[in-house]
Amino acid sequence: MARVLIIEDDPFVRSAIVADLTQREHAVRTAGTALDGIREVSQHAPEVIVLDLGLPDLDGQQALKMMRAVSTVPVIIATARHEEAEIIALLNAGADDYLVKPFSCEHLAARIAAQLRRSGPGSAPAVITVGGLRIDLARRQAELEGVPIELSRREFDLLAYLAARPGVVVSRQELLTEVWRQSYGDDQTIDVHVSWLRRKLGETAARPRYLRTVRGIGVMLDPPQ
Repeated sequence: MARVLIIEDDPFVRSAIVADLTQREHAVRTAGTALDGIREVSQHAPEVIVLDLGLPDLDGQQALKMMRAVSTVPVIIATARHEEAEIIALLNAGADDYLVKPFSCEHLAARIAAQLRRSGPGSAPAVITVGGLRIDLARRQAELEGVPIELSRREFDLLAYLAARPGVVVSRQELLTEVWRQSYGDDQTIDVHVSWLRRKLGETAARPRYLRTVRGIGVMLDPPQ
């Protein structure tokens, strides 16, 4: 059972989703506007959020950014919009998955289960330590030699993913799929974020300490010897 928040202004769609997820033994709360949804996120700490984009008070992307300011729980976008550029923008803004309407309740339940597997207990240690790096996944905080590192959401996700696999070369395609939640994209996006991370870790491509690029393959995080 999981705590699921449905933010959807259509009462018929909302009722159908609630009925199905309740039968699957989830504890479901709902909101019909973005502001009510943000209030629910702050007060009742859901484990998964299903967010409709066509809300009456705020655009879904704006609502997503506001939610990301108070919560890191998985967000599944439910939308009738299917333009590639908008989907990519939403994923980059912090969405974890998306479904294009119309979709079945079974499909939504499967996406929710997948997000719970990724974020559930036992899926990863609470704190990752690699050399002088310490990454607190629950608090989304990183330190290098005891000094806090200011990271964007995407920089943190990238660092945490690599740090969980020390000494392993991770392909760019895997990073796009698992960190960016995209099946395809521009390798330059990854290179730029790796460059930003290097700067914050006090290293350069010419003189790496933790982040090493393996030409033609991907990126590896390895502690200094």
